[in-house]
Amino acid sequence: EYEMNDMRTRIDEMLEDLKQERDELQVRLHLAKLETSEEWQKLEAKMGKFESKAKQLGSVTAEASKDMGRAAKLLGEEIRDGFKKIARTL
Repeated sequence: EYEMNDMRTRIDEMLEDLKQERDELQVRLHLAKLETSEEWQKLEAKMGKFESKAKQLGSVTAEASKDMGRAAKLLGEEIRDGFKKIARTL
């Protein structure tokens, strides 16, 4: 009988620990979703700018296109890094 009570106590403690861990993870997941959503919206806006820059590149002089190309490349890299960051949180 002692072993059964001891086992029950350990199981109850484990259950309480798991409930606490679950609750903490739920909060972290909720915060991650909010953070990811905000980050996604920023990246969506940057994508619009990137698409616009890509279209403009076709209609500017060679000299201007170098600067625009560099700016577009930096923006594209920033977007890619943002996507990777979001992917890591999922």
